[in-house]
Amino acid sequence: MPTRLGLVSDVHATTAPLAAALALFHDEGVDQVICAGDIAGYGDELEATVDLLESSGCRAICGNHDRWHLARTHGQSGPVDTYLDGLSKTLDLSVEGRRVHVVHASPPGSLMEGIRLLDENGDMLVQERQHWNERLAAFDFDLLIVGHTHQLFAERLADTLVVNPGSTLFNRSCAIVDLPSLEIRLLPLPGERALRVSSWRGGWK
Repeated sequence: MPTRLGLVSDVHATTAPLAAALALFHDEGVDQVICAGDIAGYGDELEATVDLLESSGCRAICGNHDRWHLARTHGQSGPVDTYLDGLSKTLDLSVEGRRVHVVHASPPGSLMEGIRLLDENGDMLVQERQHWNERLAAFDFDLLIVGHTHQLFAERLADTLVVNPGSTLFNRSCAIVDLPSLEIRLLPLPGERALRVSSWRGGWK
């Protein structure tokens, strides 16, 4: 049976856009939700955000803001810090015969070196696309899921489909991918207009 993945990233402790994405996934019959990190940061609803992710059965990884949060709180023993501290830097899956790698910024496990393919207008940066084509030439996965840059794209780089679902908070977006077909849909949150690029400062938010 085909499997449908719902992808979110950079939810940044803000519940309303995350809840909208999860509701969309429910309506679309998503089998598994994946979050590509940065659960913490910017917003002030971290506990409720973690509750939403956990109740959805989301498989999440950590991002730079999650590590920074733990550094500030010194890994306190509350449930939020326990949850964030338990997140790995990467997630490797085999789904319907497809190999999937999830990392916040870029493989193999970077939290900061983001895959920035678009300029401030949402147009393709040809040199960056070529750079990542070369960087991923030996990458042995069918699907790479990233976040970090607050850019919304799905591009085939070398032999890998690379998907950034954008930030639910800043891009107002999410994504759905069907496996094994690798059919991808980049979606605005209900009632919103998705931004291909948001919080543009060289892409390193």
